[in-house]
Amino acid sequence: MKLTDFSYELPEELIAKKPADYRDESRLMVLDREKQTIEHKKFRDMVEYFGNGDVMVVNDTKVFPARLYGKKEKTGAKIEVFLLRELNKEHRLWDVIVDPARKIRVGNKLFFADSEGTDLLVAEVIDNTTSRGRTIRFLTDIPEEDFRKYLYILGETPLPKYIDRPIEVEDEERYQTIFASKVGAVAAPAAGLHISREILKWFEIKTIKMVPVTLHIGLGAYRKIEVEDLSKHKMDSESYEITEESAKAINDAIENKNKVCVVGNTVMRTLESSVSANKMVKASKGWTEKFIYPPYNFSIANSLITNFHFPKSAYYISTATFAGPELLEKAYKEAIKEKYNFLDYGDAMLII
Repeated sequence: MKLTDFSYELPEELIAKKPADYRDESRLMVLDREKQTIEHKKFRDMVEYFGNGDVMVVNDTKVFPARLYGKKEKTGAKIEVFLLRELNKEHRLWDVIVDPARKIRVGNKLFFADSEGTDLLVAEVIDNTTSRGRTIRFLTDIPEEDFRKYLYILGETPLPKYIDRPIEVEDEERYQTIFASKVGAVAAPAAGLHISREILKWFEIKTIKMVPVTLHIGLGAYRKIEVEDLSKHKMDSESYEITEESAKAINDAIENKNKVCVVGNTVMRTLESSVSANKMVKASKGWTEKFIYPPYNFSIANSLITNFHFPKSAYYISTATFAGPELLEKAYKEAIKEKYNFLDYGDAMLII
């Protein structure tokens, strides 16, 4: 299949700029692959589809305040620095994106000040990795704990650029899942944003087991696919971890013929990156560049919770691979007609 097979017109007014008042009050579209049906529900209704022994696999990555604003030495030009990932903790080396890139050269120093104008951190650009990307080194010998504290003081919640409004206090909480625990993502695992404490209580009542895995989401999901031949697209590398305990819980569910529901395409990508020869999950830790597109045989999950994604995006293509392209195309037409909210702060879809 080609990239153009996964195109549709997304009306601007359906892009959610704010979260729903309550996490589990989002709308839920339910797709049944066997019956080829579409139903309209509330997200809290998703517990009706699962029961005793079923597992809900979630991404427990935690978003950190990755967007910083600094000033260039001498000129004082304002520079946005987006922290992508830490390359070396000891030497304070980070892979970053700078904007505007044309103003930054190797050797330039950037100063980061708090709201009162006090410079807390200074960084030096030491390498150009791409046209926009850079490697920077923070020039400080303060303890690691203080360095992290400064990053949190200086940084802001990295809402996607399409949410073109000022960051609000509620974003710090709402652009984070309630089970986030492993710091390292620069974008939220959006499907998990719908899960509330009330939903977790229902999991407990119905003995549905929530199983965590970790995939630290980078900006690859938002990067435009530039090739028509999907086999030639290369995903950005993202770090992941599946513990022995989580692998066992998932494998036990498979052996007992229980449902394995993955909450988000990041979880699907994580599990499919570590499959054994006998179609079980292997405990592992590493980096994945896995890109899921048709035709593809899924090994682990038999249901998926996801949000509504950009056309021609890696997440849309992955969802279409699981649901079936024709059913998903029909579902998206229905979602647009019924005015569902799209993207990270938008509504959800359950595919069974």
